[in-house]
Amino acid sequence: MMDPKTILVPLLEPVGAGALSALALAHAEALADSFDAHLEVVAIGCDRTQIGYYYAGATAVVQQETYEEAKRTALDIETSAREHLKTSPLRWSVETAVGQMAGLAGLVAARARFADLVVMPAPYGKGRGTEFEIATEAALFDAHAPVMVVPQGDAASVRPNRAVVAWNQSPEALAAIRRAMPLLAGADLVSIAIIDPPRHGPERSDPGGALSQMLTRHGLRCEISVLSRTMPRISDVLERHVGDTGADLLVMGAYGHSRFREAILGGATRDLLEKPPVPVFMAR
Repeated sequence: MMDPKTILVPLLEPVGAGALSALALAHAEALADSFDAHLEVVAIGCDRTQIGYYYAGATAVVQQETYEEAKRTALDIETSAREHLKTSPLRWSVETAVGQMAGLAGLVAARARFADLVVMPAPYGKGRGTEFEIATEAALFDAHAPVMVVPQGDAASVRPNRAVVAWNQSPEALAAIRRAMPLLAGADLVSIAIIDPPRHGPERSDPGGALSQMLTRHGLRCEISVLSRTMPRISDVLERHVGDTGADLLVMGAYGHSRFREAILGGATRDLLEKPPVPVFMAR
């Protein structure tokens, strides 16, 4: 529950006007300033070589060309990040990295494993390549780092006045809440959102009561909101509750089901991250 002191931003596109990477970097800057943290930026160029698609003898040439293109992309991203940060009073660093898509997860995980928080733009949705999804999941699953996903739109609040925590009694949800404590500190209200609580289980008589007690002992003002699933998707219910409470942060456990199942059938995590209404803090 210590304050984050290393905040990592993996950049997969140049920081330019209208780019989601610019929003993620700006939010990471604000977080680093608020927590007196070091801001680490890694500019990543993705080599998308599909070796099996080329005839014999062409592979070496293609590999060299795609590597050089990825290297140029990484340098372009680095240049834009340095230009963006050159007048910043923060402690910051920028490095470049180039990797094939198959090795992207390992590349991101190696840098995220020692970060206290990873800040990313929304990984799903229009204009998002698979590299954004790979990077986000690498930070969560391989590096076991908490991830803040920043929505598109106006600058988001860094220290939330109101927050919603999605509670389903799972280990992932509790891990996310514990790791979000530095962000929740000072919030005017934390709403514990429980959707259709189970009729059987340890919390059947008092859904969210033990969690509320834990958070209250940390000085947080809490309320428990038991919600009915009146909409087709859990993500829709959570999004409506975020709007109804005026929350500016959503805390949730990531991927309650396997990533494959969520990719095929959908799930609360994936649905919310296609178009997050507010910054979404996730952990496992």
